[in-house]
Amino acid sequence: MEFKNYYTVLGVERSATQDEIKRAYRKMARKFHPDVSKESDAEVRFKEVGEAYEVLKDPEKRAAYDQLGARWKEGQDFQPPPGWDQGFEFHGGGFTGADASQFSDFFESLFGGAQAGHGYAGAGQMNMHGEDTHAKVLIDLEDAYHGATRTITLRHTELGGGGRPVLKTRTLNVSIPKGVHQGQHIRLAGQGVAGVGQGKAGDLYLEIEFRPHAFYRVDGRDIYLDLPIAPWEAALGASVKAPTPSGAVELKIPSGSKPGSKMRLKGRGIPGNPAGDLYAVLQVVVPVADNAEAKALYQQMKEKLAFNPRAGLGV
Repeated sequence: MEFKNYYTVLGVERSATQDEIKRAYRKMARKFHPDVSKESDAEVRFKEVGEAYEVLKDPEKRAAYDQLGARWKEGQDFQPPPGWDQGFEFHGGGFTGADASQFSDFFESLFGGAQAGHGYAGAGQMNMHGEDTHAKVLIDLEDAYHGATRTITLRHTELGGGGRPVLKTRTLNVSIPKGVHQGQHIRLAGQGVAGVGQGKAGDLYLEIEFRPHAFYRVDGRDIYLDLPIAPWEAALGASVKAPTPSGAVELKIPSGSKPGSKMRLKGRGIPGNPAGDLYAVLQVVVPVADNAEAKALYQQMKEKLAFNPRAGLGV
């Protein structure tokens, strides 16, 4: 069966108030009433209008339909999600626009129909599990090494007075565990969309994302650091201090090191089982000849070192 967009049937926006929905229903019902309309499909359209209004006039039914509608588009092949029909009870009463038996299979698949031994009604009770939601949380790389507590602000919509959707914000204090990595999800049970009736709220899944860092690049649990060294440190070898997210370390540069060489610090990456590694990528920095003494030193190197950086190019 196809998914029905009840808002399109009534010609209203998803953000319409309950009063706007009521006015739209009355207008459409008059237009397509079989006793007065000359439209060839008046009877079919009249039934569709009554069915749409039966759902959208009730804030609780509307909220349940809106949660489902966030996952489907009009005309898509539709099957109710697993567990959708659990916990629905509609008691007594009748319909505004048509006989209950004339409602579509789509409506019955959502709200049970006569299968449960009840008539459709406006004053029903339904229980439905709330939808899970997803958001990203930005943290510092150092938070993955030590753990942290971060405050996040989330925005969501709820049906307010008159049934109009309103934007609300809420603030959560989130514990960031040591060892989290880029793309990991943290589940906060019960912090998703509120359930309908007695239904439980959904869960909130926070996706971890690192803020750009001035020193480090992240690849999974491994960390990369571009480490500047002087030409003589690369040529002669040296012991230099290098930063890491867990504190500075003493790093021994081998003599004859070339630009772009990687030095691996095992286990100095993001903590875990196993922990990642930290790679120091050597970057040789050439001093600037900005005074006479520096220029003289470069002149001596030119004269005393038989060095041609383009020798491998055959020129």
